[in-house]
Amino acid sequence: MASLDKILVAKLKEHSRLSGEDVAVIRGFSHSIRELVPDEDFIRQGDDPDVSAVVISGWVARYHLLPNGPRQYLSFHMAGDWPDAQALFLDRMDHAVCAISAAQVACIPHKEIIKAFELRPPIGFAIWRETLIDAAIFREAITNNSARSKPARMAHLFCELFYRARAGGLVRENELTLPISLPQFGETLGMAIATINRTLSELRASRTMDFRTGLLTVRDWPKLCVIGQFDPGYLHLKRPPR
Repeated sequence: MASLDKILVAKLKEHSRLSGEDVAVIRGFSHSIRELVPDEDFIRQGDDPDVSAVVISGWVARYHLLPNGPRQYLSFHMAGDWPDAQALFLDRMDHAVCAISAAQVACIPHKEIIKAFELRPPIGFAIWRETLIDAAIFREAITNNSARSKPARMAHLFCELFYRARAGGLVRENELTLPISLPQFGETLGMAIATINRTLSELRASRTMDFRTGLLTVRDWPKLCVIGQFDPGYLHLKRPPR
């Protein structure tokens, strides 16, 4: 398993320039490792955390918990992602973050990160850019859930996760381990479980992809992107993944 500094540097370099001095400061971050089980919260709505968590392995998700119990999943995060970077700039968390598979996160004290901003401003710019890209993903999710057809909605989400995972080196021969349950897809895309099953059947029939028991297989990437109206420009990667 890769170390925190290698994972974090690789992630930030997807969209930002870092010098050797910047990398050295990142390598000096102290941190603790937290092991998570599926559906375990490590950030709750209303928390005022003093550490930020970087995903080392596995998958986590942001969600809103509604007063009457249902969840609205907001985004999914894989190794290298920093799902609570906003906590550096906000007093209270307005959403929760949970593991959706067995996962490891590295918890870095806020005071060390803020000190790094003062020592090496490019690190601050890179982390700020990370939060801006998160905001772009949220904007796209709003558009996806409100303006696209159901097949396009699901295809777009598959495209985004596959593209981001490929940039992070997590795709193997057009296959991605994606531990999202069908009910969780429903709570992400605003669809009932029957609609999720019907929409997934439509996408399978297009022969562009398959998704079964947590494994996403992409069979025709260009056609899947057309169905999902997917343009990766909003992810702001410096170079496209291979």
